[in-house]
Amino acid sequence: MSGTDVVVIGAVNVDLVVAAPRLPGPGETVVGPGVQRHGGGKGANAAVAAARAGGRVYYVGAVGNDDLGLAALRELQDDHVDVTHVAIVDGAPTGAALIVVNDAGENQIAVGAGANNEVTAAHVHDALGQRLATAGIVLVSTEIPAEAVAAATRAAHTAGVRCILNPAPVIANLADLLKLGPLITPNAGELLDLAEAAGVDYTAHAEEAEQAPRAARPSFATVLGCGKAMAELTGSEVVVTLGGDGVLVVGPDGKTEHLLPHHVIVRDTTGAGDTFNGVLATGLARGQALPEAAQWANAAAAMSVRGQGARGGMPAAREVEAFLTSG
Repeated sequence: MSGTDVVVIGAVNVDLVVAAPRLPGPGETVVGPGVQRHGGGKGANAAVAAARAGGRVYYVGAVGNDDLGLAALRELQDDHVDVTHVAIVDGAPTGAALIVVNDAGENQIAVGAGANNEVTAAHVHDALGQRLATAGIVLVSTEIPAEAVAAATRAAHTAGVRCILNPAPVIANLADLLKLGPLITPNAGELLDLAEAAGVDYTAHAEEAEQAPRAARPSFATVLGCGKAMAELTGSEVVVTLGGDGVLVVGPDGKTEHLLPHHVIVRDTTGAGDTFNGVLATGLARGQALPEAAQWANAAAAMSVRGQGARGGMPAAREVEAFLTSG
């Protein structure tokens, strides 16, 4: 690995957001004051976060040949994301996410994949063939077809470029890629789902973690034990985002670090995980050690929830530095 570019492969969506007093239950209708439109898609969001953090970012994905898709590309370009490798697909709509956000900033999301389903393995191979020579990191998210995710992960592995695999959601055959040693960045639920899909027994690690002084809750011990088991399987670090409980970093040697959360006023949690992944990718691509990159990403994710929409609160590098300096 000799480059510093960030290459992101994933989904581009348009987010339609309704702010409501509470999230709807099954069969329930809740009413908010209006609808807001924001740029979205886990991959595209992470690309914007990476670019705002100072990375030189190339994006690989697909949009429909429609007004929403062309607007989505302009928004990415406005944030200095190179969209040369984004396909414009006839006959498929641009992906869309329908989001409800409650007064506590929690969200509920349904996604229509649209053109994201047209991201092919061949397209990914072609794009990475042009970008891997100068890449410092490849970040892959999973709102695109499984074969495209696999193509990106395998190409990065073959080229010796570090790969971040964000398993959100855990899709078919994802467990087969773990032996390639990607750095995985699940949340707690995704971690457990991925371990189940991979047939990993983390019981012994969880029981050991239960005895640790910092394991105040069984749920944390379970996550810690599962993280250790997954790190053994991949031979790489596992970084688990815990929302309001911070971030857990687990090394393949079993060493762990719990990054504490930053306490902020939460307006909207949409895109916090994407912010984390994008800033982490930029840090690693620029040569930061994982603990330092994770500290920056943890701070950036906390800052992001203070804004409206997935990208509204994503900070610039200088803002993250000031936030960390202020304590």
